[in-house]
Amino acid sequence: MRVMIAEDSALLRDGLVRLLVDEGHEVLAAVADARALLGALEREQPDVVVADVRMPPTHSDEGVVAALEIRRRWPQVGVLVLSQYVERRHTAQLIGDDGGRVGYLLKDRVAQVGEFLDALERVGAGGAAFDPEVVRQLLAAGRRADPLARLTPRERDVLDAMAEGLTNAGTAERLRMSVSAVEKHVASIFGKLGIPETAGYSRRVLAVLRYLGS
Repeated sequence: MRVMIAEDSALLRDGLVRLLVDEGHEVLAAVADARALLGALEREQPDVVVADVRMPPTHSDEGVVAALEIRRRWPQVGVLVLSQYVERRHTAQLIGDDGGRVGYLLKDRVAQVGEFLDALERVGAGGAAFDPEVVRQLLAAGRRADPLARLTPRERDVLDAMAEGLTNAGTAERLRMSVSAVEKHVASIFGKLGIPETAGYSRRVLAVLRYLGS
């Protein structure tokens, strides 16, 4: 895959470049801030962008804001966001912008090389990849705002897996259920959350956003 990296830590940035090149990927650019990333994208679009949440000048949310801009301007480009913490303000919007080509991993996962590369490949292939801890914190915040008591514990397990970007088959494997049982739970979730079939929108993404209290 063709990849761009935006990470202000030179040590981590260089490490990601070496890792990706060693794995056979092409690194088109490796920059230290969101402005340089967007400038590089103006010239050439990769398959996936790997971006830190906190970058200069304020080290607050520049990376995730840039990710939203990339999703708006270049929807064919996958975005994998890395962070040391869960940024809640923009993450629900990032998840909801599109049903695929997006991921959010905590930086601890980068040390787990296999998990990081798997997430990168899933996003590059049009899928989604969300760190379980990110999902847990977002869902916890959503439950405090709106517990959605009509969902059963098993349906919440299924929705947790959906929020991580797993397919029905992946959810079935995770929860040790049949695919048909997962499909029934998903249909029940849609019904209980009042999410109809609407052209142009992903019911799975809408269900996750409803559960997050968005």
